[in-house]
Amino acid sequence: MKKLINSVDNVEQEMIVGMVKAYPNHVRKLDCGNVVVRAHKKEGKVALISGGGSGHEPAHGGYVGEGMLDCAVAGAVFTSPTPDQIYEGIKAIATDKGVLMVVKNYTGDVMNFEMAAEMAEADGVSVKYVVTNDDVAVKDSLYTTGRRGVAGTVFVHKIAGAKAETGADLDEVHRVAQKVVDNVRTMGMALTPCTVPAAGKPGFELGEDEMEIGIGIHGEPGTHREKIRSADEIVTMLLDKIVADIDYSGKEVAVMINGSGATPLMELFIANNKVHDYLTEKGIKIYKTFVGNYMTSIEMAGFSISLLRLDEELKELLDAKADTPAFKQ
Repeated sequence: MKKLINSVDNVEQEMIVGMVKAYPNHVRKLDCGNVVVRAHKKEGKVALISGGGSGHEPAHGGYVGEGMLDCAVAGAVFTSPTPDQIYEGIKAIATDKGVLMVVKNYTGDVMNFEMAAEMAEADGVSVKYVVTNDDVAVKDSLYTTGRRGVAGTVFVHKIAGAKAETGADLDEVHRVAQKVVDNVRTMGMALTPCTVPAAGKPGFELGEDEMEIGIGIHGEPGTHREKIRSADEIVTMLLDKIVADIDYSGKEVAVMINGSGATPLMELFIANNKVHDYLTEKGIKIYKTFVGNYMTSIEMAGFSISLLRLDEELKELLDAKADTPAFKQ
């Protein structure tokens, strides 16, 4: 295992501290663990909290700041944060307008965020949550009942965060967040595996001429393995599954081409070239495109495609200002 680390025991903490030192005007770390909150708490708005296992950077700490999250909670690599960590995060950001939790659909995440919500509600904090489940690859997985929450979650952070900045109440922010969940779909693939530092070896094996289609962000198995094809053929394979899931005909969409951590931007742009041609041929209008590393899987090579079906409300919120370490506009 070759990694730029000091000790497998300190990976998560040193990563969080390094992020805070890089962006002191955006985020600060709580003393209770690997919990990051906005450097300057904003009152009078619904507070947003999200998180999950480490290893998906810049998710989730990179999205803490104006127009997106108020708090991100990082568990160990690919491991859910504990209810106590999440509870401390909720206490730090809670306002009289309540707290919205954005939770990816993994059994541990859902259970621990729900427990933290119960603890906060016992303190009198109003809490609601949405569970993201945008991955169309598989119905159930090693970690989930139902579809997995993957890169489309970033659209929920962006749009619900923008709604919260307007001063909307908790019911309205929750409604918009659920609207994004209902309209975003994702599917990914991998060329090479990732290595969890504590394990010290790749989580799975792929032959030099193989790829995994529909893989999860923790290296969970996808739909199948096959010989590597061209970038255009892979994009077509992923998009065929996405557009078969909900009706995008005649709609405007936001596109996210998300790198898994070890994929060069050159290859992501090559993929995006085909994505645009494919959608144009289908009569699906592209409103906005995001290309880069948004929800990674350590150093896994591969990518995912997310499509968010838009209406005027979602377009306005998608375009709203954001100023976080990993997302600015």
